[in-house]
Amino acid sequence: MKKTYYFIAVLFLIFTSCKVEKSTNHLNNAPVAKKYPKSLTIHNDNRTDDYFWMRLSDEQKNAKNPDKQTQDVLNYLNAENDYLNKAMKHTEAFQLKLYNEIIDRIKKDDQSVPVNDNEYSYYTRFEEGGDYALYCRKKIDGDGKEEIMLNGPKMAKGHSYYGIGDQSVSPNNKLLAYGIDTVSRRSYAIYFKSLASGEMLSDKLSNTSGSVTWANDNKTVFYTTKDPETLRTNKIYKHLLGTDQSDDVLVYEEKDETYSCQVFKSKSKAFLMIGSSQTLSTEFQYLDANTPDGDWKIIQPRERGLEYQPDHFGDYFYIRTNLNAKNFRLVKTLVKATSKENWEDVIPHRNSVFLQDFDLFKNYLVIGERLNGLRTIRIMKWGGDEHYIKFNDPAYLAYANANLDFNTDVLRYNYSSLTTPNSTYEYNMKTKEQVLLKQDEVLEAGFSSDNYTSEQLYATAKDGTKIPISLVYKKGIEKSAETPLLLYAYGSYGYSTEPTFDSGRLSLLNRGFVYAIAHIRGGQEMGRDWYENGKLLKKKNTFTDFIDSGEFLVKEGYTSSKHLYALGGSAGGLLMGAIVNMKPTLWNGVIAAVPFVDVVSTMLDETIPLTTFEFDEWGNPKDKEYYDYMKSYSPYDNVEAKAYPNMLITTGYWDSQVQYWEPAKWIARLRAMKTDNNLLMMDCNMETGHGGASGRFEKYKRTALSYAFLLDLEKIKE
Repeated sequence: MKKTYYFIAVLFLIFTSCKVEKSTNHLNNAPVAKKYPKSLTIHNDNRTDDYFWMRLSDEQKNAKNPDKQTQDVLNYLNAENDYLNKAMKHTEAFQLKLYNEIIDRIKKDDQSVPVNDNEYSYYTRFEEGGDYALYCRKKIDGDGKEEIMLNGPKMAKGHSYYGIGDQSVSPNNKLLAYGIDTVSRRSYAIYFKSLASGEMLSDKLSNTSGSVTWANDNKTVFYTTKDPETLRTNKIYKHLLGTDQSDDVLVYEEKDETYSCQVFKSKSKAFLMIGSSQTLSTEFQYLDANTPDGDWKIIQPRERGLEYQPDHFGDYFYIRTNLNAKNFRLVKTLVKATSKENWEDVIPHRNSVFLQDFDLFKNYLVIGERLNGLRTIRIMKWGGDEHYIKFNDPAYLAYANANLDFNTDVLRYNYSSLTTPNSTYEYNMKTKEQVLLKQDEVLEAGFSSDNYTSEQLYATAKDGTKIPISLVYKKGIEKSAETPLLLYAYGSYGYSTEPTFDSGRLSLLNRGFVYAIAHIRGGQEMGRDWYENGKLLKKKNTFTDFIDSGEFLVKEGYTSSKHLYALGGSAGGLLMGAIVNMKPTLWNGVIAAVPFVDVVSTMLDETIPLTTFEFDEWGNPKDKEYYDYMKSYSPYDNVEAKAYPNMLITTGYWDSQVQYWEPAKWIARLRAMKTDNNLLMMDCNMETGHGGASGRFEKYKRTALSYAFLLDLEKIKE
C-alpha cells in the first residue's frame, strides 16, 4: 500500500513527549492535544497536520502491551471521554430517564414475522430482558416444535461486543453456517453447526465477510475473505466440509483495488453467483449450483460506467441495468446468451421513474420504483394486467421483503412512515387483498399514530432545484421561532434517506421538537440525476442543499437559528463538518456521528479501508482537480478561527469505516481554533466500531446522550 504522504520513522521521537494539556475552554478542563506539525505535500501544495500522531495501526491497537504512541492516543481519547462525562454530568439522571423511556417503548419478548423457506419457517425472537436474539425455526408441516439454532444471549455472555453475522442453512436443512465478530471490525469467523445434534463441526473460516453460500451438494460452501489491511473483500474461496481452511481453493481474486466482491445464490437456487462492484461498474459470474467444481462464466464483462444486477427465472437471467438508461431499466437474456447485445427490454427506461429493484414470481413480476421521491410497488402479471399498491401517507417507505418462494401469488412487503411503525403485510397479487401480519408495538401509554402529523415540503436551493423535506411533529405543537427542530440528512453514495418511524424519536417529539429529513442531492430520492449532482465535483450541492433546507424552515416559521439543530452520521458526518464551516451561525447545536471529516488525507491513503473503491464517489486527490475541490470542503482542512455551534461528536475506537482518528483530530483542531465558549464534546466508545454497540438496548445509551445534549440546550430538563 502507498504511504508516500504519511509515515516517517522520526515520528516515534515526538511520541515520547506527547501529553494532554488542559485548556481554559468550557468548564476550564477541556483536553487539548499537543501539536506536532507534520507537513503533507502533493501538487506543490502543503498542508500542515498538527494531529497526525493520533493515527494508530491495527497492529498497535491489538498489541497486548501498548507502545508509547498507543498509550498517548488512549490517554487523549480517555481525556475526551472524561471531559464529556463532566460536561454532561448534570444530565446523568435525565439521560437515564431518556434511556429507560426509549427502551420501555420496545416490546421485550418480541418476535419477527416467520419466513418460510425449504420446508421450514425461520424467525428470531427476544426473551424478556434479553439484549441478543434467539435464532429459531419450526418445520412448516411439523408439530410446531421450536428449534433454537443460535442462542444469542448465551453466546454473547462475557463479550463486550458480539456481532452475529449472516446465518445460512444447507439445502438439506441439516447444517447451519454463521458468522461471529467479537471486535466490531466487521471481520467475521464462520462456524458450522449440526442442527440435528447441536454439535459444532471442526470447520472454522477466519477473516470473512460473515456469510457463506452453499452449493447444492450440502458439503461445499463459498465465502469471501478480506484484505487484512484495507478490509476490502477481495477473494472468494471454496471450502469442503471436514477440511482445513488452509486447503481451501481460491476460485476468484478481485485484483482491481477499486472493486470488492461477493458470492451469493440466485432466488431460483439454480446458480451460484460472484459479483464484483465499485461505484460505477459491476460484473457478475455464474455457476450451476449442482456442479461446484465447474467453471464460472461471466454474464457481461465489466465496462466503465456499466452497472447491472441479475437474477434467474426459467430460461432467462433478468437484469436491472443502467445500460442506455440513467434511471435503470429491466432486461432479460437467455442463460445461454448473456452478453449485453442479447439483452431485451422488459421495462424500458423512463426519465421520470427510477427503477429501484425487482422480484420474480411464477405468475408475477414485482417492481420497486421511485416516483416524485417516494417508493412505490408495481405488480405486473406476466403477459397481463398491472397495478400499483396504494399508500396514503404524504411520505413513507414501502418495499418487497423476504419473498423466497417463486410459486406463490402472495407478496410480502414492509411499510413505514414518520407516523406509522414498521408494518409487515402479505398482499395477494391476484385478488389485491392484504393482511397485516405484524406492526411493531409501541409500549407507551396513549400512543397513537393519530397524535402526530407528517408533512412533505419543498425548499428551493440557490440554483432553483426543489429539495424535498419530510417532517413530523406532535399535534398541538405550535410552529414558531421558539420551536426546536432537528434536521437530519445523509446525501452520499446514492443512498436515499427514507421517512420511516422511530419509537425512540418520540422522546423528542413529545417534548416539542419537530423532526425533519432533508432529501438532499447525493442520494437517489429524485432519480439518478439526484445522485450524479451530489458527488465528485458537484459534492458541494449536498452541503448547500442542507443549508438551504435549514434556512427554508426558518423562513417558513418552523423554527429559528436559535433553536435549529443538525444531525448526520458517517458521510452525513462529513455533511455536518461542512455545514458548520460554511454556515456556523445557522445552527444552535450539531451532532456529528462517526464523521468522515479528514477527506483529503483519507482519500490519499490507500491503506485505509474503503479508500480505493470510493474514488468514483469523492474523486482521486492524486488528480489535482479533485484534490483542489476536495480540499475546498474537507471539514478538517477548513476549520477556522471563528465561532462554532454547540457540538457533540461520536466515534468508535474500532471503527473500520471511519477511523477514530478523523473525529479525534477534528475536535482537537476545532478546540484549538474556535473563538466561542460553546460546548464541544466527543464520545469515543472504546469497545465498538462504526455501527456502535451490538446489544439490542445498549445502543440507546448513546441515543439518550444525544437527546440529552439537544434537550439541555433547549433548557428542557425532564
